[in-house]
Amino acid sequence: MRKNWIIYPTQVGTQAFGKVMVNVTSILGSRPIVGAKVQIGFTAEPGKWIEELTTDRNGHTEEVELSAPSIEYSMEPSVTQPYSEYTILTTAPGYEPVEVSGVQVLPDVTAVQNITMMPTKDSLGNGTTAELFVVPANTLYGDFPPKIAENEVKTVEETGEIVLSRVVVPEYVVVHDGPPRDSSAKDYYVKYKDYIKNVASSEIYATWPEATIYANVLAIQSFTLNRVYTEWYRSKGYNFTITSSTAYDHKWVPGRNIFENISRIVDTIFANYLSRPGVIQPILTQYCDGQRVQCPNWMTQWGSKYLGDQGYTASEIIRYFYGDDMYINQAEEISGVPASWPGQDLTVGMSSDKIRQMQDQLNVISRGYPLIPKVTVDGIFGEQTREAVETFQRIFGLPPTGIVDFPTWYKISEIFVGVSRIAELN
Repeated sequence: MRKNWIIYPTQVGTQAFGKVMVNVTSILGSRPIVGAKVQIGFTAEPGKWIEELTTDRNGHTEEVELSAPSIEYSMEPSVTQPYSEYTILTTAPGYEPVEVSGVQVLPDVTAVQNITMMPTKDSLGNGTTAELFVVPANTLYGDFPPKIAENEVKTVEETGEIVLSRVVVPEYVVVHDGPPRDSSAKDYYVKYKDYIKNVASSEIYATWPEATIYANVLAIQSFTLNRVYTEWYRSKGYNFTITSSTAYDHKWVPGRNIFENISRIVDTIFANYLSRPGVIQPILTQYCDGQRVQCPNWMTQWGSKYLGDQGYTASEIIRYFYGDDMYINQAEEISGVPASWPGQDLTVGMSSDKIRQMQDQLNVISRGYPLIPKVTVDGIFGEQTREAVETFQRIFGLPPTGIVDFPTWYKISEIFVGVSRIAELN
């Protein structure tokens, strides 16, 4: 890991450091782009680059350590911005450049900037004008409209016909980047897990206690799955799942960075949502910041942080705000995967058809990520398979245990689908 010791201009005297890693893939088959050039500079000083990195065979840069404000600013409401802002410009031969302005770096955590590049339209194979993404302030620091209160359980009379008969985690959600009635706002197809990671990174601070992050992720997921289950916007004649307006839904930002610890938590619990006895649909778990806006009977984000400081678990935080009859449930179905989780960790010494399927998927993924060793597809979890699993985990930011647990199984499925779809198109 490289370190950058330049002091962030607005934070002299309160210096700390956070980490940044950039992952670069092609929009074609989610394949890594090798040798992409990644330049990093302060957003406040356009065109002045302080780091220049190159992606490896997995499309990753090395981690670099960059200056950030003191952690104290993200632990209490503060007039001082608790994160530093960087601009990242990514270029690669044969691809259109991508620039992200306002990448947020918090102290003591890793910011992950995922870049998806489009093949160039230039006949010479040269990128032209960079696609630009501008990251706004975190909702705890910026000025965003508060949530308009709704009933936490939707009835048939409110929503029209409920299309789904059971709770399903979708492969994608369609995000309308603005209020519902803004017809000029763009719609984005976003993978469900990526959506949750984006919202959590936009609405809380990754420096908070782990139990607090878990509680907030559960609330975001339950709210989102309620929108999916009830077909809330489609039943009103819209062609999207959810909006990026905080007055109606959550803050989602095209192209923004996420945080490694938030990503790991979402990978672990993405199939969960919040329920009440006798209610089939996920609860529409609304919340507010608890400082500028008060919201009785809802969770407050700062309140959840303080409970986490006191040692409350995620479920205790949830029940503190939403009541003792709220419990954590799990979706019956996950869309867009070849097969569901086998229900137990897969490890050395085991044999099954699920292992055979996983081995086949790893071999397909290795075509795009050649550091993953090929394995014999025999349904037997031996040392060769363990090595391939561990390499996969290292590449995709999972704990490198060599064991196929819940998050690893679904990450393998996700990458397999992305890599293999381009072969189907060809």
